Amino acid sequence: MRLPLIIFRHGQTEWNREGIHQGRLDSPLTTMGQQQAEGMTEILRPLVKDDVWQAYTSPTGRAKRTAELALGPLGFEAKMDDRLQEVHFGEWQGRTTAEIDEMSRVPKSADPFMWNFTSPEGETFEAMCARVQGFMDELTGPSIISTHGITSRVLRGLHLGLDENGMREMDGGQGCVYLLKDGLQQRFG
Repeated sequence: MRLPLIIFRHGQTEWNREGIHQGRLDSPLTTMGQQQAEGMTEILRPLVKDDVWQAYTSPTGRAKRTAELALGPLGFEAKMDDRLQEVHFGEWQGRTTAEIDEMSRVPKSADPFMWNFTSPEGETFEAMCARVQGFMDELTGPSIISTHGITSRVLRGLHLGLDENGMREMDGGQGCVYLLKDGLQQRFG
């Protein structure tokens, strides 16, 4: 039986707004991103009241700040875990999709999900799945996770037993929360 998880992506950042792929790089939350994080508090409040939850976050500034804003008012302090970082975009970090499409043989539009794992010197899908699964294998109780867009999809997909095709179809977004419990996923917000 899989442990219940609550997963959310960091709020909007300066680079999200500008269309720049961050990967392991970082940019600060925008005003909207801070509001998204604060808004998640009320989404989370009824979800976390019945169980004893542990909280984790990617060590990246945008995910840590989102965790502070969303979870702090509920009394949680998230522990940092490097395995919750975003996919490493290698040579593509800090570039826009248009810039990357000029450098790449495969445009993002061909397969927007798996494209994230094709950057030179970047992380492969298999490597990311291994690190995320390693994190989940060590969980000892219901957990709240503040992370990133691609990492969220991989976490949720692995938890639900999906392969890359199933993960490809998953939605994402900022300012929303996913509850994974009893083999099902529910989106709030």
